[in-house]
Amino acid sequence: MSIIEAFKLALQSLWGNKMRSILTLIGVVMGVASVIMVITLVNGANTYVSTKLVSHGADVFTVRQMPGVIFNAADYFRYQKRKILRIEDYKAIQDACADCGDVGVRLDKTVSVVANGHSSTDTDMRGITWTMVSLDNMDIALGRGFTPADDDKATHNVIVGYDVVDNLLGDGDPIGKEIRVSGIPFTIVGVGDRQGKMLGQSQDNWVAVPLSTFQQIYGLNDSINIYARGAGGAAGMEKAEDEVHVLMRARRHDAVGQPDDFEIETNDTFLDLWKQFSAIFFDVVIGIASISLVVGGIVIMNIMLVSVTERTREIGVRKALGAKRRDVLLQFLIESGTMALVGGTIGVLCGVLVAKIITIAIGFPTSVQFWSVLLGLFMATATGIFFGVYPASKAAKLDPVTALRAEM
Repeated sequence: MSIIEAFKLALQSLWGNKMRSILTLIGVVMGVASVIMVITLVNGANTYVSTKLVSHGADVFTVRQMPGVIFNAADYFRYQKRKILRIEDYKAIQDACADCGDVGVRLDKTVSVVANGHSSTDTDMRGITWTMVSLDNMDIALGRGFTPADDDKATHNVIVGYDVVDNLLGDGDPIGKEIRVSGIPFTIVGVGDRQGKMLGQSQDNWVAVPLSTFQQIYGLNDSINIYARGAGGAAGMEKAEDEVHVLMRARRHDAVGQPDDFEIETNDTFLDLWKQFSAIFFDVVIGIASISLVVGGIVIMNIMLVSVTERTREIGVRKALGAKRRDVLLQFLIESGTMALVGGTIGVLCGVLVAKIITIAIGFPTSVQFWSVLLGLFMATATGIFFGVYPASKAAKLDPVTALRAEM
């Protein structure tokens, strides 16, 4: 029997026993679908996180009171005991750091925004220096960003995201219109570019005001986050970090040999943390998917054993006509591999479909990689062949005389 004939026979067997085939392949489908779905979601999330972090620029680092990611309550309370960073620290870095280019500050608070009788809640209010428009890579779609005069005079000018424009202002030019942020009037001078959604959460529901205005409203007791760019680009960032590190230790009177009383973080810090999280998540789900594949493989092995029993006379005839052991072995291995490959193909389609549904439903990014499709198909086929070895070996070892005498 040729390989093509073996493939045809396997497909005919699947088609002739539809319900049995569905029950046989469901484990393989679930396993492969899980693998494809996870790889697709993790790759999409990796791309999204990398894009968002790179939006700050590879040459930008942050100085803050505590790390951006804290793993337990004990660390949180320990970091809370640190002195807060104040505007004087920002000005010291701005004036004394020779290797720094732009230096800026950002503070965040959740507020309500009202305009034209409409209101929004859970809007992110950003208090920023005028340099943060560049440091944050804030693309201005309409109007302008802030200027040094906005910082110096604590103006009530505001830059808004498109959610504010679409949901509160309606049609027309938003520039020059007034909105109320936490009950305080502001005049729109700029509109940021559209960012879309992430995990069902809009990235355009924000307003930005000058830092000086923000601190006039909410006081000076919030620790600021300082952003700085190396003057020589990415190559000069290490020098700028070292200079800021020495400067901050001196300002905060950190004794020699004692740990820093502040944090300096770069994009790589968050990327490394994210890669650790995604790797753990990936390993766990792949482990669960592997269990599904093993279960699917065991079911395939049982069905192939049933198939060997059903086709004992056929095997006897083939051997009587000169078929060798390897011919029978190859036939049944091809059949089990084909069954698993069909299940793997369905699993790939289901995995991609579910991932895309998740993207549509909650805005979670997905990225289908060609190698992941090949991996899913390979895993399914390998599972089918591995668990088909025993039934195929049993069929190949049948004595032709005994097989021909078997009852139909």
